[in-house]
Parts: sequence; structure tokens; C-alpha cells
Amino acid sequence: MGYKIKDNAICGMIGYGSWATALVHVLQENRQHIWWHIRNDEVMESLQTEGRNAKYLYDIEFDMNLINASTDINEVVRNSDIIIIAAPSAYLKNFLQDLQEPLTDKFILSATKGIIPDDYKTITEFFRDTYGLPYEQLGLISGPSHAEEVSRDKMSYLTVACTDDDNSRIIGGCFSTPKLHIQYSKDIYGIEYAGILKNIYALAGGIATGLGYGDNFRAVLTAASAQEMTRFIQESYPFDRNTMEYAYLGDLLVTSYSSFSRNRRLGQLIGHGCTVKSALNEMTMIAEGYFASECIRHINDRHGISMPIADMVYDVLYRRANPRKRMRELRTQL
Repeated sequence: MGYKIKDNAICGMIGYGSWATALVHVLQENRQHIWWHIRNDEVMESLQTEGRNAKYLYDIEFDMNLINASTDINEVVRNSDIIIIAAPSAYLKNFLQDLQEPLTDKFILSATKGIIPDDYKTITEFFRDTYGLPYEQLGLISGPSHAEEVSRDKMSYLTVACTDDDNSRIIGGCFSTPKLHIQYSKDIYGIEYAGILKNIYALAGGIATGLGYGDNFRAVLTAASAQEMTRFIQESYPFDRNTMEYAYLGDLLVTSYSSFSRNRRLGQLIGHGCTVKSALNEMTMIAEGYFASECIRHINDRHGISMPIADMVYDVLYRRANPRKRMRELRTQL
């Protein structure tokens, strides 16, 4: 029969940034009771006294009758059936360092679009290898979905990916609202890597914008990015997938063009002439593409897939390559 999530499953949230906050808002809209792990004293105090997250999406007011906020990750895990991971990938191991509660009867749902640095593993790969969980207990929720719009109930589309249709339905029921449409897939690998790669390609688009390239070239760059993303996913893990769907192409497009995109913003700063270090210091939130660029380069050493756009971003971020020169070289490869 495999692993089955029970119908009245309780969700636990790991993470307190903008995306975690937006997802808790969605769960609350569906009158879900949520356990929420908060590692930040300022955020915890503001939730308890004001029903708001003082650091992220402050305009959202929470019904604290539906939320159990706790600094103890073991308490959150113990009382939850579905553990939603929405912490930045670079800091996930720090979030989990005090975890002693077993995960053997939990379902892990990743909402993080990143790779664990140094481990070079996606979130589902990390939980599989570190905690011995089979893919029947792992899944993800992804798609074109900036937290700022989801939290304001702007029409959005997300995809739940896991191996079991019944589990997908239960998870989808937790998040589906009149303004949040849920689709389903079994392509955990492809959708997870699409969510990682699109951040790298948004960085490339931001660099181009900062350098003064116009809409015409950026359209070509984005189309080439979509082709490169498809090539990497298909060659590294063949599967019957359509990368023109929202969870792949849609996520790439919104991250490449939206004013809410952190990765696009980081690229723009670099294109404008900031050093990588100063650009990172300018950012108020994590740009996952920075870490993903080095990780994908490492992972692709095993596959040898042609990825000129990702290579350009890596060279600029980690090899101090001149952005204008590298973009000029890239143009000849598109």
C-alpha cells in the first residue's frame, strides 16, 4: 500500500521567511491548524503580541487560534503529520540541528527551491539520504509563486509533486483556495530541479538587464534558458514530462521578469557594476540562485551537459569573470 497521509493531517511549517509566511497564510485561509517552528525572537514576539510576522509580509494578520508557534522544532514535528520545509537551503541544516524527533511516520513536503551547499543535494535528496526516508514520504509544492502575490490572494497556480495520487490530493486540499489553483505531478526530480535552475537563469537575465540589454535580447536569453533547463532535466533524469507546463516554464518566466524576484535583483546589481560581495550585502533576503550556481556546476561535472548560460553565471559569481565580457561571449553561443 505504501505510505498514506491521513485525511485530517496536521501541517507543521519549518521556516519563517516570506514564502513560509505566505504558505501559513494560505493554510489559515483554509482553516487549517498549523504548527510553526520559529527560530527568531523578534518574529516570535510579534506573532504572540500582534499576530504578525515582524520581519516578513508584515501586512498579513494571523488568527493565532489556528497557529501553534514554537521555538522547539521537536514539538512542531511531534505534533504534525506533514512537515513543510520552507527554510533557505543554505541554512536548512542549521534549522534541523536540534531535531531529535523521528521522521519515520511523517511526510516531508519541500517548498524550498534550492540545493544544500557542500552536500550538492536537493531538499528531497537530502531527506532521503540523511533521514532514510523513501520517496513515498517525500514531495514538493512548486510553481510560479512569489510570496508577495500569494499572500495578497493574487491568482496563482502551484503544483504538488509526489508519488501517490491520494497523498497529492490531501496535500492539494490543504492549499487549494479560490485564488490558488493546485495541479498535480509525479515528476519530483524534474520540478525540483526546474525550481533550482530558474533562479540561476533569473540571475542571468538580471545581469543582462543591469548591463543595458533590452527586451529583445532578454527574450532570446529566457527562451534559451528554457531550452537549457529542459536539456539538463531530460538528460540527467529521463521522464515523460512537459517542461512547457507551469511548474517548469511558468516558474522560470516569473522569476526572470517579476519585480519581486530576488535572483533577478541580484543579477541586476552585478550588471550595474556591483561586486558579487557588495551585491549580496545589498540583498535583504536570500537569493537561492547564488548557492545553486555553484552546486549545479558541481553536479553537472557528472553529466557533462551543455549549459552555457549556467556556466556564464557561475563564472561571474565564483570566478570573478567580467559580466560584460562573459555576456558578450554567451551571445555567440545562443
